[in-house]
Amino acid sequence: MKSNWIKYVFVVFIILILGIAIYIIRQDEEVKKQEEEFTASTQDDRVKELKLGIAQFDTINPILSKNKNVQNITKLIYEPLVNLTSDYRAEPCLATEWAKESGNSYLIKLRENVRWSDGQVFTADDVRFTIDRLKDSDTIYSANVQDVVGVDVVDDYTVRINLDKDVPFFEYNLTFPILSKEYYQGEDFATSSKNTSPVGTGMFKITDVQGSYITLSKNTSYWNKNKDSVIETITVNLYSSIGELYNSFKVGGIDLIATDNVNIQDYIGTIGYTPREIKGREHTFLAFNMSNNLLSRTEVRKAIAYSIDKDNINSNALGGKCITSSFTLDYGNWLYQNQDTSSGYNVEQANKELTDAGWVYRSGSWQKTENRKTQRIELNLLVRASDSTKVAVAQNIETQLEAQGIIINIVQATDEQYNNAINSKNYDIALCSITLSPSPNLDTFFGDGNIANYSNEEVSNILNETKNTTDENVLKQDYQRLADIYKTDVPYISLYNNKYTIAYSSSLVGDITPNWFYQFYGIEGWYK
Repeated sequence: MKSNWIKYVFVVFIILILGIAIYIIRQDEEVKKQEEEFTASTQDDRVKELKLGIAQFDTINPILSKNKNVQNITKLIYEPLVNLTSDYRAEPCLATEWAKESGNSYLIKLRENVRWSDGQVFTADDVRFTIDRLKDSDTIYSANVQDVVGVDVVDDYTVRINLDKDVPFFEYNLTFPILSKEYYQGEDFATSSKNTSPVGTGMFKITDVQGSYITLSKNTSYWNKNKDSVIETITVNLYSSIGELYNSFKVGGIDLIATDNVNIQDYIGTIGYTPREIKGREHTFLAFNMSNNLLSRTEVRKAIAYSIDKDNINSNALGGKCITSSFTLDYGNWLYQNQDTSSGYNVEQANKELTDAGWVYRSGSWQKTENRKTQRIELNLLVRASDSTKVAVAQNIETQLEAQGIIINIVQATDEQYNNAINSKNYDIALCSITLSPSPNLDTFFGDGNIANYSNEEVSNILNETKNTTDENVLKQDYQRLADIYKTDVPYISLYNNKYTIAYSSSLVGDITPNWFYQFYGIEGWYK
């Protein structure tokens, strides 16, 4: 009897367990069903249209356009041989690989199975056609191919680009848009009516062109299946002025704008959108002429560097409208990720550098007697008179340095005088600006004939190594060392970069991580 009772209890227990398991499974299935229904409902609610804008539109042809808005938006339609990632690393696009051959030639393999939006096949002839047009057209991309002397078509998917000299990191010059040779066959490129809607290989294609807007539709034949866009339509509204564009954004007529206008909030307010401020490509710095007797001394250059408060410059001379910098590549470049966020301002250290080198602070200035001759630190600062902002920065620097006993005389030069002084190295300190290239090449600062007359054997060896290696670990180590030397030898002082703002509607969803090269990283996942 006892044995049977135990069996009955065991059977009831098993039945109970099975019942609970079945209940849990059914509940999980119900929850999963509800989640799927919710997801489907949410997806159905997604708005798959993006609205963009262009002010003072000229042409949608990216080679002929001089409009920055056009250049930004057309990157969704036309593609380059080489693209840049969000940290400015070169990556394959229409080119799959590239290699430097003997001499100054680059062999480039092209992507196969790519079609233009009109169905034609992309080939090497399109690459040669585009480079020829860049050479004979008035275009912002001319500098990319200024050293190209010829393009050989090896086969349908291989080209050889020949240069007139060695160009470090030449692949970064291959970021210009490629256009179709077949599409323009028999047409005058500059005046062709086909420039109203050229064909591209990109994620979107032109499907309608009107006087007040251009419609882009998802390119269903796009070769990169990893970038299947949620957005199906992009409406590009055309405005006669930048003011109209700003007003349209303010009232919701545009979902995203990009601008280097430092007063953007005065036009679009502060609500209804999300701003992303990033460091722009206009880099301002001081160049020291190393042939100058005073500036050839490391302690003088260091003392000047430690005596300049960059935050003070930004606040008082620039109205907080720029972002301070410590190195030419500290805008997020993959070769310089360990950014120094400090301004380097340290008055005590400035005094120590001079005192340790035998300088004495007397009568409001630093002085030193050598060979029975006493000299004080007094230098000229060259600046363009036509640039009122730069003049204000120079005056701020003058005030800061003179408070530390370093005498500065500002030389306000005409543009012609300024250029002549830079080219002939006839200056003490020059306040300079440079538009940064996508390339990490630092020859402007460290190479032969550099602005500062700077020479360093270790730096020369590092530059040679960076030109002849593709090992990313070696490149990172080399560039970190260049940054260290930049700060210890102080041939230059990086001051600030301009501020670039991306403003987008609060209803826009997705990973929005722009830089000054490209606004639309991750656009395939965006929606409203």
